[in-house]
Amino acid sequence: MASFARLAGRAVTGAGVLALSPVLGLATLAGMAMVGAEPTAFVVTGLAVFASVFFLGLLLCVPRPRVAWARWLRAVVILGVEATVVWQVSVATLRPAPSHAPPAPVAGQREWRLPTGSELAYVRLAPKRVTRPDPVVFLHGGPGVADLAGSSAFFGKLAADGYEVYVYDQLGAGRSARLRDPRGYGLTRDVEDLEAIRQAVGAERVNLIAQDYGAQLAAAYLAAHPDRVATAVLSSPAGLSAAGPSQESPTVSFPASPTEPSQGAPAWKPQGREPDGKVEVAAVFGRDGTPNPRLLALSTLLRVSPQAAHAFAGDRELDAYLDLVREEVPRPCPAAATGSGGYVGLTGRAAPDSLRLRLVKVTAPVLIVKGQCDEQSWASALEFRRALPSATLAYLGGGTYQSQAYLGLLRTFLSGRPVPAYEGQGPPSGYRGPA
Repeated sequence: MASFARLAGRAVTGAGVLALSPVLGLATLAGMAMVGAEPTAFVVTGLAVFASVFFLGLLLCVPRPRVAWARWLRAVVILGVEATVVWQVSVATLRPAPSHAPPAPVAGQREWRLPTGSELAYVRLAPKRVTRPDPVVFLHGGPGVADLAGSSAFFGKLAADGYEVYVYDQLGAGRSARLRDPRGYGLTRDVEDLEAIRQAVGAERVNLIAQDYGAQLAAAYLAAHPDRVATAVLSSPAGLSAAGPSQESPTVSFPASPTEPSQGAPAWKPQGREPDGKVEVAAVFGRDGTPNPRLLALSTLLRVSPQAAHAFAGDRELDAYLDLVREEVPRPCPAAATGSGGYVGLTGRAAPDSLRLRLVKVTAPVLIVKGQCDEQSWASALEFRRALPSATLAYLGGGTYQSQAYLGLLRTFLSGRPVPAYEGQGPPSGYRGPA
């Protein structure tokens, strides 16, 4: 009886060690990546730790026979299982996962090569005769979630009113260039690119139409270049709340007072509607419940080192992985078809505290639009209304951000006519988005 108890205890311990082996392997991989090891080094080291711990678990699970030939058989079985499992895990980890092909060019697509070093894909929609001196520039959301074809088709309708319309994919998104070092993305770079775009199109001022993260970008541009914005429309704006300071966080440069430090979001923290850890874990399991070692490794690296994750898996592979993750995210509203944003979509973008102080001085007309159902909170829209004295909040009701109702609201506002303002603090009856 005592012998059986010892065998059972040994088997349970062995099973626990087997279960612990992938955890320790991933922890080793993450630790090596954090100290700056090359991809080959941290992957091989992680696999070696996994293999060693897995072998120990097998030894514990299979008792050592007293008969010599049985001991040899035990050794052969253990080595065979070890070799088979480690080989399969190694191949699955090192073999790139299915990735997205680069998106095909859209009709009318061109490219800006800006002084900032950014190469951005864009579409220009021009009227037969330009009657409005300030062009319209659309800023997509995400960060990194772009739909150049759909956005240019919809917002290009404003060209019928005499506007030049520019729709572009921000750096790192859609059809625009990607950076080798993901730390180069950030609100500062996006603002610099937008100012370079204004200069490239030869406009004294621009009308900004922004959605989601694009509203943060528009607000940062308003604060940095208030005299260069004729009007701004912030649809379903992402919030202005600032996170704690971070050495790695990109922040927008303003002429701040000496006593006012800028604050930004942690450089590798998903924001807004990005998934949490449980969703990421769910996404690395196939439909049959089998874990994908490579996606487990990628998910781990994304949380510790953007450079290591990028060296391990490129942008297009991450695009495909993020699509898997987003399929698991519960959404309050049906999601529109959009393009993946790769590494730029995971970079923190919380606005610095100094941004709020400078928005108080903005005098350009600003329209904040909330739909009946969108993924940003109602509180985020109120943040912008409080920060911008010249802002009007409008409720779209049953319309979407690709509807005729929304287009009519844009045309009314851009023409300088008053739009129906929503004065309440709480959302109206029938609102289905987050509070």
